[in-house]
Amino acid sequence: MNPLRELDELLELFPELPEEQLFQRAEHVAKETTPEPYHSMLVHDHHMTISMESWHQCSVDVRVLNSRIVDGLYCRRIQLLKSGTEDVVQFGYVRFNLGLVTERVREEIQAEQIPLGRILIQHNVFRHVDLGAILRFTAGPGLHRFLPMQPGETTFGRLATIFCNGAPAIDLLEVSAPLSPRK
Repeated sequence: MNPLRELDELLELFPELPEEQLFQRAEHVAKETTPEPYHSMLVHDHHMTISMESWHQCSVDVRVLNSRIVDGLYCRRIQLLKSGTEDVVQFGYVRFNLGLVTERVREEIQAEQIPLGRILIQHNVFRHVDLGAILRFTAGPGLHRFLPMQPGETTFGRLATIFCNGAPAIDLLEVSAPLSPRK
């Protein structure tokens, strides 16, 4: 997998206008050199829903910004927010082959009310998260609409694939809001 090619494919699901550029720069970073606290947040094979809730010490809600079906795959652009607030902790893209889960799971996902990781966990969908790559992002002029960042600021994110019942089902771009080390 070429991480930057995969990133471009996911970003093309919801194209931006040039003046709305999300990232000035995206670069692949070795997992071993990912700085803390991003290493703890991103370098693992767990759902980001769980990691975000653990880091922020609260549950998170999902806000679906856009969704559509592309080539038979359910795609959405999302934010995760601290529950009951407008504090955005994550921005991301999801491409999901809904044919690999039950009708009930599909309905809950397409209702767009509950974070994806929580739905899969609650329904005991046999899953494995395969971490693809860690990326360092430099914010472009449009990213502030989705994360609390100004152009030129940096944060980290990851590309991952979730396997459901042994088959690759979900491709993800998960970008963390900027984090400060814990004291």
